[in-house]
Amino acid sequence: MANIKSQIKRVRTNEERRQRNQHVRSAVRTEIRKFRALVEEGNKDEATTQLRVASRALDKAVTKGVFHRNNAANKKSAMAKALNKMD
Repeated sequence: MANIKSQIKRVRTNEERRQRNQHVRSAVRTEIRKFRALVEEGNKDEATTQLRVASRALDKAVTKGVFHRNNAANKKSAMAKALNKMD
């Protein structure tokens, strides 16, 4: 354990950020998982609304610094491609 005051604070803030990032990442993955389940079911209307929800969650995660913007864009693109492939 660190015995320097600034390092003790750094350890504490790193842990808080790690937990916050973990929560946001988990929430985003859940929304993506819901979207993929709807695509597999073939429910296009609900999948369209879920795509918007998941895209919004990804955008919020990017603003919080959890995901890189290109990573989020790639995920959104793959989801849109999967939705468009449904017919």
